[in-house]
Amino acid sequence: MKTHKPTTKSRRQMTHVTYRGVITKTEPEKSLTHGFRRSVGRNSQGRITTRHKGAGHKRLYREVDFLYNKKEIPAKIKSVEYDPNRSAFIGLAVYKDGEKRYVVLPKAVKVGETFIVSEKAELSVGNRLPLKNIPVGTFVYNIELKPRGGSKIGRSAGIFAQVVANADGYTNIKMPSSEVRKINENCWACIGVVSNEEHHLENYGKAGRSRWKGIRPTVRGTAMNPVDHPYGGGEGRQGRGTKRPKTMWGKVTGGRKTRHPKKYSNVFMVSRRKTGKSRKSQ
Repeated sequence: MKTHKPTTKSRRQMTHVTYRGVITKTEPEKSLTHGFRRSVGRNSQGRITTRHKGAGHKRLYREVDFLYNKKEIPAKIKSVEYDPNRSAFIGLAVYKDGEKRYVVLPKAVKVGETFIVSEKAELSVGNRLPLKNIPVGTFVYNIELKPRGGSKIGRSAGIFAQVVANADGYTNIKMPSSEVRKINENCWACIGVVSNEEHHLENYGKAGRSRWKGIRPTVRGTAMNPVDHPYGGGEGRQGRGTKRPKTMWGKVTGGRKTRHPKKYSNVFMVSRRKTGKSRKSQ
């Protein structure tokens, strides 16, 4: 992590990931980029479904390959690049037949190294195999939930899942959240840990840097009026005044299970993720 001299109040706390010596190219591959309009927390009807999102710096979208449908063809990493649309680093992979694709890079992979998508690939970092061919204890990322469905799990910076067991046509995967889940053994995954593992240590240092990234301010419930929030109102600083913590809309949070009892994927869950204060000590 890079720190700064405390020339201002915000500079004193500010940290960011050191890109020098990691990023090898500043301009993206033009054929793999296009403009796009970010959802900024809105659904298809234009209604806000996730608050505190909006504005931010304009971004160019990099077409990252999550399908990995070029099999048995080795590819070489030509460059390591920054992607404003995700926390991990991406790399420009050039396949032996000349095709170029962006891929999410694993930790410690450098320019010039190769990977391959194959059922008989070696168990080396970056290679992609079916889960049934990956031994127990291996760290994986870019995991499919359905065969040929594309990578859905383990794509953020520093994230990895672990193969726990193989039995009865399913592979048990321990997710980054600590949940253990059964996944079809014919789904594919990459070997290794996602790059940019220091991302979670970043301190923005000032409100403006959050705005650059499209994060809008969050107002505390206690600072609102009673009409706007269950915690609102009162003279001076007040406690929340309710037995259990609640959301802005009066829904109980902080301990109540919110998973639907008839959710389709319940049958694939071996053990739930650990939540609450006790998780810190586990």
